[in-house]
Amino acid sequence: MATKEQSGLQREPLVSEPALERAERLANLLASIVENSDDVIVSKNLDGIITSWNRAAERIFGYSAAEAIGQPITLVIPEDRQSEEREILTRIRRGERIDHFEPVRRRKDGSSIVVSLTISPVKDAHGNIIGASKIARDITEHKRAQEQISVLAREAEHRSKNILANVQAIINLSQSDTCERLKEVISGRIQAMANVHSLFVEARWTGAEVSAIAKQELAPYLQEGHDKRIVMGGVQTVLEPTAAQAIAVVLHELATNAAKYGALSNAKGRIALTWLRTEDGQVILRWTELGGPKVNAPERKGFGSRLIEGTIRPLGGKVLFDWRAEGLVCEIAVPT
Repeated sequence: MATKEQSGLQREPLVSEPALERAERLANLLASIVENSDDVIVSKNLDGIITSWNRAAERIFGYSAAEAIGQPITLVIPEDRQSEEREILTRIRRGERIDHFEPVRRRKDGSSIVVSLTISPVKDAHGNIIGASKIARDITEHKRAQEQISVLAREAEHRSKNILANVQAIINLSQSDTCERLKEVISGRIQAMANVHSLFVEARWTGAEVSAIAKQELAPYLQEGHDKRIVMGGVQTVLEPTAAQAIAVVLHELATNAAKYGALSNAKGRIALTWLRTEDGQVILRWTELGGPKVNAPERKGFGSRLIEGTIRPLGGKVLFDWRAEGLVCEIAVPT
């Protein structure tokens, strides 16, 4: 008697129960991965209607699955970017995959976020494209950090150029009888700039407060003895970095001159430093020396005076020297 195989009859193979269970477990596993992913995973049909919406989508966009499914995907696309969806659907119908697109999207509360978006065609069992899957990650903070880095890089470039220009000006305006003395003069002036830069770092480069600049530059003289040889006072005023650098160099120059020839060159001399802000937005500093050696007005401008003027005037500021017999009075005006 012929067997079924020999007679040409072939029994259809039955799918074993364990195989069905494995398929079900795999489907459940994939569903769990999608549902619990930290990334938004959603799907839509070729008309742009949302067909699935995971928990991450609920968390990031603010819409529940019940609110989103059945709605057009334009639900989360800003009004001025609606054309993006038409272009995406056109490309999906052609079978294209869109990788790492970074569009702006809209949350339920109206706020905007930036997402990294990957879109892939979804096919049925016959290979026909029936929709698209989208995987998105909120990169708003990352983009903000990138922008901040770019801003800081541009700011650093600007500051570096400004520092080098100031150093060049200091070198050009410095002169002395010996090489060693010239090195000392230049070093002191550059150190004054370095001192104020430490204040910029503390203030995240917004500027420096006048009293902090003054205390830093006059620190060696503020610590001498118990008598207050230097009295300072004025309204709290923050100078932007360029003006702050200039004031630091000027105060260094005035203090150095006073220590050599003026009020700080003897035991009785003293200095008053005051500042105020005018209604037109300028800061006026007044340096007054008293009790030092008798002062005679110089017949010509010294290198220190030229340095001070050359530092302040490019900022649109003004410098006035009053060589009184009892001591120098220097008034400086700078825009804030």
